[in-house]
Amino acid sequence: MSMWKLVKLNFGRSPAHFGELGIGIEETSDRVRSDALFSAWVSVYARLFGKNAVEELLQRFPCEKQQEFIPPFRISSTFIYREVRNETIYYLPRLLKFPINYPNNDLAFFKDYKKLNYLPLQLWQRWYQGTGFNEKADTEQLITYTNDYNKAFRKDKVPKIAVDRVTRATNLYHTGFVQFEWEKNPAGLYFLLQLSPEGEKLADELKAALYLLGEEGLGGERSSGAGRFQVEWLDICEPWDKVVKYKGTHHTVISLFWDSHITQNFLEGAAYEIQERGGWIANANLRRKMVRMFSEGSVFKEQPQGKLVDVTPVKLLDDKGEYKFHPIYRSGISLSLSIDIKEK
Repeated sequence: MSMWKLVKLNFGRSPAHFGELGIGIEETSDRVRSDALFSAWVSVYARLFGKNAVEELLQRFPCEKQQEFIPPFRISSTFIYREVRNETIYYLPRLLKFPINYPNNDLAFFKDYKKLNYLPLQLWQRWYQGTGFNEKADTEQLITYTNDYNKAFRKDKVPKIAVDRVTRATNLYHTGFVQFEWEKNPAGLYFLLQLSPEGEKLADELKAALYLLGEEGLGGERSSGAGRFQVEWLDICEPWDKVVKYKGTHHTVISLFWDSHITQNFLEGAAYEIQERGGWIANANLRRKMVRMFSEGSVFKEQPQGKLVDVTPVKLLDDKGEYKFHPIYRSGISLSLSIDIKEK
């Protein structure tokens, strides 16, 4: 039986830069996706416990060469939380399927519904694990849900100067930062962690690596002090305990999800969006291979599992097709919740 944890990342006054493929350095996301969190976490784990330890850890995850392995842990992407009047409000993504009781004739409020990308947990649970959509009450509150979410953070662009090392010429550019609310209603990021029985033995090591990651920072612009956070490692309690144990007819991923063997039967009745993932390799000045993953909020009839995907650039291979140094992986290991949805 697996163990669930809820991990809160409190950034306090520290701004953060969370890059996304295609948005440029002038923009920033308000959260970190599961593959980026996994990579940063494992990278710090390697520095803390050594090369052999991290290789042994990665060998426990399913990939192309070992597809039937059970991962020691699964993580969700990070999502926003807010502290409001001594209550913590957690947000989850709106699904790509309509909730139960969603009206067939929705032209009056469909635009507002589509703008609602994230839902407070209490509402999410009612929509997808409870009685469903309440047309009278929910239609009046759609804009409020979005406005409340946006109060958790603000985004700013900070001017910076780049100096050419040869000519000493200067160039002005801007970098986007996200600042989470830290005064009246403190906010931050959280993610869910599911540990297998074998993974429970690694809990202390994983926690130590995450604390170190908090000191070093998550995301870009870390040399400027961005992305630093404090960790709260919590046991699952109500209402999360009911959410993770619920048994419904479908499954929604709350992480990114990748698998090389996706069948037509698996996609039957599914609703999904595809997210392209790329980026640079630290200290190598090379881009990783591009990979396309299912995004958070995608819905499937079968429970998705996922794998690690090898994204090592071709330039890092020698003439024999072997790696010049260690292979580079991206996590497509999925974490999902069971739900009910409106049938056609």
